[in-house]
Amino acid sequence: MVILIGAVRVAAQSSAPSPIITDRPAVTDSSVVVPADTLQGENGFAVTTSQGQNTFDGPKSLFRFGVASKTELRLITPDYFGVAVSGLGDLAIGMKQQLGPAPGGFDVSVVLATSLPTGANTISSHGYDPFVQIPWSRALSANWTAAGMLSVYSPTQAGQHNVTGETAFLIDRTLTKTWDAFIEYAGDFPERGGPRHLLHFGTAFRVTSNQQIDFHAGAGLSSATADHFIAAGYSFRVRVFRR
Repeated sequence: MVILIGAVRVAAQSSAPSPIITDRPAVTDSSVVVPADTLQGENGFAVTTSQGQNTFDGPKSLFRFGVASKTELRLITPDYFGVAVSGLGDLAIGMKQQLGPAPGGFDVSVVLATSLPTGANTISSHGYDPFVQIPWSRALSANWTAAGMLSVYSPTQAGQHNVTGETAFLIDRTLTKTWDAFIEYAGDFPERGGPRHLLHFGTAFRVTSNQQIDFHAGAGLSSATADHFIAAGYSFRVRVFRR
């Protein structure tokens, strides 16, 4: 999620460290990378209700390491799903390259990644599933930011890749220097199967410049989407190397 874009730009021009910016809790990733030589961990838990059945999953961990000023490596660790059949999901690896700032005040990045069939037999897709994401953002004022993401996924389903396009758009409002909230729409459009539409709300609070907690909830707007979910998360950032 993009938070305090204006504050980030101001901080980058001063000696003070910029505050943590995370990809969670929104579907839309942040449009910038983590600072070089920095490790960032983003974690969360969710309870989802679909057709009267509750599903728990966590810790939804994404680890991001800055290898250059505009490049990061990414590791998504296996998520545990607690359903009728429980187990760990697949591991994913990738990278994120920041392309912006672009003309017009836009920040843009591209994420290239793939999941690996490392999960439990009943949970894993049993395939190598590549995906690409293009998150963007633009500050509208000191307190308002527009952001979105265009993505293409290729999950393995029944032994075949089901190419799925996704679009997401959000409006973020800075409430205080350390607190913001957003409203977001996300839609998945698979090659096979019905579209999935989601309305999403959330808030994030920076405990320190390197720590963040978040709370968010969503409701499905189509029959192929889960009925609703509620989730919370914690993110942190540490400097690994000092040059």
